[in-house]
Amino acid sequence: MRPPLLDSTNPLPLQSRYASRTVAAMNSGGAGSGGRATIEDVSRAAGVSIKTVSRVLNQERYVSGTTRDKVNAAVASLGFRPSFAARALAGKRSFQIALIYDNPSPYYAQNIQNGVRETCAARGYRMIAQPAHAGSADLINEVANLIDQAQLDGLILTPPFTEHAVLRDMLTARHLAYVTVSPAEVTPVVSSVTIDQRAAAAAMTRYLISLGHCRIGFVSGDPRFETTERRLQGYRDALRDVGIAYDAELVEPGEYDLTSGIRAGFALMQHPNPPTAIFASSDDMAAGVLAAAHSRGVAVPGKLSVAGFDDTDLARVVWPPLTTVRQPVHQFGAVAAELLLALPDKIEQRLLEFELITRESVAAL
Repeated sequence: MRPPLLDSTNPLPLQSRYASRTVAAMNSGGAGSGGRATIEDVSRAAGVSIKTVSRVLNQERYVSGTTRDKVNAAVASLGFRPSFAARALAGKRSFQIALIYDNPSPYYAQNIQNGVRETCAARGYRMIAQPAHAGSADLINEVANLIDQAQLDGLILTPPFTEHAVLRDMLTARHLAYVTVSPAEVTPVVSSVTIDQRAAAAAMTRYLISLGHCRIGFVSGDPRFETTERRLQGYRDALRDVGIAYDAELVEPGEYDLTSGIRAGFALMQHPNPPTAIFASSDDMAAGVLAAAHSRGVAVPGKLSVAGFDDTDLARVVWPPLTTVRQPVHQFGAVAAELLLALPDKIEQRLLEFELITRESVAAL
C-alpha cells in the first residue's frame, strides 16, 4: 500500500483511497422524512454550504468563528451525529488514532487510555487501544496491519515503544503522525509529553532521608523502559547529595508488576542489615513489597516505610495506603492525544509536573 499523503490544511494524514469520495456520504436519512438529521438539514439551518458544514465537522482551518458557531448551533439543535465511517468517506481522515502500549500495570494502562479517550471524545475521534509486546519479532507487521486495517490518522507510543527505533522509522517512512509518552530523549522533531523522572525519584528519596532513613532500599523496574534508569539515577542523586554511600546490595531488580515487588521485598528484608525504608519505582511493585512485609509480620510503617511511584488507584486501596510520586498518567493520555491532533501544524514537547503524595505507608524513623 502506498504511504498516506499529507494535507497541509489538516493536522493528520489523509488516506488516499478515500480522496475521491464526496461529503454526500455523510447523509444517512432525512430529518424531513422522519429519519435522523442530515448534513443538508444542518446546511439549511445554518445558512451555509454543505462544504462549509463539512469543514466545521472536520475541524479544518479557514472557517470564521461566526460561521463555525452557526454550524455548531445547527448541529446541536438538530441533534446531527455524523458517523465515523461517513466522515471518512467524505475524503479527509478516518478520525481514528491508536494507543500502543506494553505495560504490566493495568492501572497505568487504564489511566492513560482514559486520558486519550477523553480528548478524542471532545474532538470527535475514536481511540483504538492496542496492547503489543515490544520484543515481538512480528511487532512491525502487527502495527503496520493495524494502520492499514483501521486507516489510522496517527499513533501514540508509550514506553518501551518510544525507544523502538525500527518502529519509529517505519512510521516516519509512512508519513504517519505519532507522539511519544515519556521518551528517553525529548527531541525537537517529535511531539512528546513527560515528567522529569529523575527529579521525581530524587524528590521521593530526599523525602525519606528527611524522615531519618539512611538505609533506603530501591526496587528498580523493567530494563526495557528508559524510565527505569532515570528513576535509579534520581535515587542515587539524592543519596549522593547528602553524603550517603550508594550500596548496590540495597537495589533489587523488578518488572513493574506485583510479583517482582514481592520478590524484591523479600530479598531486601532478608538482608543482614535490612533497610528501614523501601522505595519501589512503581505502585504495583510497592504493593508487592507491602505484601511481603505483611507475610513476614513486619509492621508498615512501624518497622518499615514503603513508597511507590505513579499514584495509580492501587496506591489508595492497599493497606496502608501508599506514599508515592504522583505521575499524571491520565493527563499524559489527554495531552498526547491533543498533541497528536495538532500535528503537523505544531510540534511541541510538554513537561508536566509531578507531586509527592504522602500517606500512611511512610513514617519518621
